[in-house]
Amino acid sequence: MKYNFCTLFDRNYLYKGVTLYNSLVQHCPDFTLWILCMDGPTYKVLEKLNLEKAFLIKICDFEDEALRVVKPTRSVAEYCWTCTPSLPLYVLKNNPSLEMITYLDADLFFYSDPFPIFSEMGNASILIVEHRFPEHLKELNVNGIYNVSVVAFRNNAEGMECLKWWRDRCNEWCYYRLEDGKLGDQKYLDDWPDRFHGVHVLQHKGAGVALWNVMRYTTREVGGKTFIDEKPLIVYHFHQFQMLKNNSYDYGARGHYFLTEENIRTIYTPYVAEIERSVKLVREVAPRFRYGYTEIKHSSLTDILRRIFRTVLSQIKIRLKKKTKEI
Repeated sequence: MKYNFCTLFDRNYLYKGVTLYNSLVQHCPDFTLWILCMDGPTYKVLEKLNLEKAFLIKICDFEDEALRVVKPTRSVAEYCWTCTPSLPLYVLKNNPSLEMITYLDADLFFYSDPFPIFSEMGNASILIVEHRFPEHLKELNVNGIYNVSVVAFRNNAEGMECLKWWRDRCNEWCYYRLEDGKLGDQKYLDDWPDRFHGVHVLQHKGAGVALWNVMRYTTREVGGKTFIDEKPLIVYHFHQFQMLKNNSYDYGARGHYFLTEENIRTIYTPYVAEIERSVKLVREVAPRFRYGYTEIKHSSLTDILRRIFRTVLSQIKIRLKKKTKEI
């Protein structure tokens, strides 16, 4: 099966975007990844990398009048969100023979073949993924029932109707605030199962895993493969993951979120290794490229203690669950 993906990112997400591409090369037998380069430095570096299965799109070639009009009213992040639905439309418009296009966030990483995602989707026209918040985070559904990390559209009447509607809404309003039932590009997805025909909500546990829901599952490694409960991990969303200027990493596990040692060993450690490989690849072609890093953050004592408590509690719950299964 030939997969057609698209993503977008600027210089600050370049390392993550390259890492996403490399994970597809490793686990996806046949694909094309269209990359919308949100600025000049991103395009120049990717052009030098000469990624065999990527097709680069310059922002100046992509933007139409509607986008140029709203661009000054949006922050960098808000404008990226605004462009999200326009990108699959652009790809399909310029490649009308494509059966389907799947948008991917740049901070995703694939751990295994994405085939089960599309097998489950079947003949549906639209694929969306729930946040799947655990019980103690259910109140976060106010920010969106679904997330925009993986969204697929079939090139048919139902898929195009949804995609064009989403683009129009994001052009009208796409800001980083909760207002009148809207939030960025994300809250617009809330009523898609009712608004449009042919919408499938992905059920596979191994896809749609992220910092905000990984604590729901038991993570383990079997035969060199990572599993989420009984399902192989397909793709993980590295929400809040940051590269720091002291050559360390912030996994974002604070506040509501926490990670177990097993999460870090089986999910985050391999990702860090691939990020470092991407840094090396980029610096071979662009030695002066130094974007993508943030200032070092110091956790408060309260935050550290809270993290330790949640990690210990999580380990206790996992062990109790295992003992219950054994009984």
